[in-house]
Amino acid sequence: MREIVLDTETTGFDPESGDRIVEIGAIELWNHVATGETYHVYINPERSMPAEAFGVHGIGPDLLEPPQKPEPGQITLKDKPVFAKVGQAFRDFVGDARLVIHNASFDMKFLNAELGWMGLPPIPMEQALDTLAIARKRFPGSPASLDALCRRFNIDNSNRVLHGALLDSEILAEVYLELIGGRQPDFGLSSASAESSTGGDIWRPGPRPNPLQPRITEDERAAHDAFVEKLGENALWSRT
Repeated sequence: MREIVLDTETTGFDPESGDRIVEIGAIELWNHVATGETYHVYINPERSMPAEAFGVHGIGPDLLEPPQKPEPGQITLKDKPVFAKVGQAFRDFVGDARLVIHNASFDMKFLNAELGWMGLPPIPMEQALDTLAIARKRFPGSPASLDALCRRFNIDNSNRVLHGALLDSEILAEVYLELIGGRQPDFGLSSASAESSTGGDIWRPGPRPNPLQPRITEDERAAHDAFVEKLGENALWSRT
């Protein structure tokens, strides 16, 4: 199963009001394992960068009003490609893979707006899996931001001073695997994973052909029986 863990950075909250994507970061998973394939691009939004958005991701100080001189190491966007130059390559990278996105409705509305302005077909919403919705269902009433989930699962996000699409995708991939039950939720071996991708069954452990010998001693068994007897006839162990 091919999945793309994805994140975007934007100039604001609403593409219909003129906001645009400025960064896309995505990593590829195959049967829940990172393949090393990534997609990452900075995009010239062809508009100014609101100070509020710059404060979140720190991208494009050269697009602020009034213009601000970039500091060493800052990402500038005036020399980056516009979305129309990278949209087809992005669509080809995604293909029909499932998209794993935190707060999927936000990123999907921007991606489909940009694709629509290019005349490309939208990505169906059912192709996206929203980890925010999964987290809220698993932990109702608890904070479900990416940072909060990192704290819950002891995932190191110390490098996440500002939002960045590729770094956030890498962190989200770890969070996603924890949300669905850990790095190997089906206990699949590598050979079985390849088989399952072609329609075969995923390997799962069966019963031992020869049960292990009990490790409890006779003295321990007698002590336990005496303890249970003191609990009376309604003791849990007496019901078996």
